[in-house]
Amino acid sequence: MQDPHCHSSSIAVDRPAETAFEIMAEGLSQGRWTLGSYDRRQIEPGLFVGTSLFSGRETYVRLHVDRERFVVDYDVGPSPDALSFRNMSRVIPGAVLNMPPGSCVVTLLSWRRADQSEAAWMQTSTSHEAEMFLIKGLLER
Repeated sequence: MQDPHCHSSSIAVDRPAETAFEIMAEGLSQGRWTLGSYDRRQIEPGLFVGTSLFSGRETYVRLHVDRERFVVDYDVGPSPDALSFRNMSRVIPGAVLNMPPGSCVVTLLSWRRADQSEAAWMQTSTSHEAEMFLIKGLLER
């Protein structure tokens, strides 16, 4: 079944979970892999803005970081006062999944808004899948 409400993308990475988590939990580092808010700059602690490689418009992102669980919630929007929860990442240590020590799985989840067009949802889903390979490349090179 294809989930109409949530899209998930995951990739195995040959780096410890703690290392991978940093690229998911640090807003400026995200600006190296996120296509919808590229080339980020920090506005204030926890709030960042970057440029969408699709539209050329600015996209704001607020991070809610849970270091203990390797989870980050991302509020996203066109301005600081128009942010809403859109995405979540989770890093799972490889040992939890019987993978080699020093490895992990990085997962990005995104929920579809009721007013999101099919084309916009497809762009989100497809770009998140591509971003997995960017994350893996940044971590393993």
